[in-house]
Amino acid sequence: QVQLVESGGGLVQAGGSLRLSCAASGRTFSSHAMGWFRQAPGKEREFVAAITWDGELHYTGSVQGRFTISRDKAKNTVILQMNSLKPEDTAVYYCAAKNGRVVSTPSYYPYWGQGTQVTVSS
Repeated sequence: QVQLVESGGGLVQAGGSLRLSCAASGRTFSSHAMGWFRQAPGKEREFVAAITWDGELHYTGSVQGRFTISRDKAKNTVILQMNSLKPEDTAVYYCAAKNGRVVSTPSYYPYWGQGTQVTVSS
């Protein structure tokens, strides 16, 4: 059974940092793109960042320069380091995986975690 389990969410003040982790089990994702999406109340799920199997990085414009995605293939883990957080970053953050290259459309990702809440206070 494939599982993606996120951790590291929480409450932080604006300007602070959080580190999200996604641990994958049930299969190896070494050939997959792994990414992070987020969904705020009343809004659609949106792409945040992703990394391909060969290390190519992708970010949405609003997090460029503040968030960093990385992966440890040996541990089947992907990390999202979030710095300079803003209240508009508040959302449930989801880890996702797909075979092949990165796309920003959530429906192309067959594997999802349960989500972790990130709340940034002003």
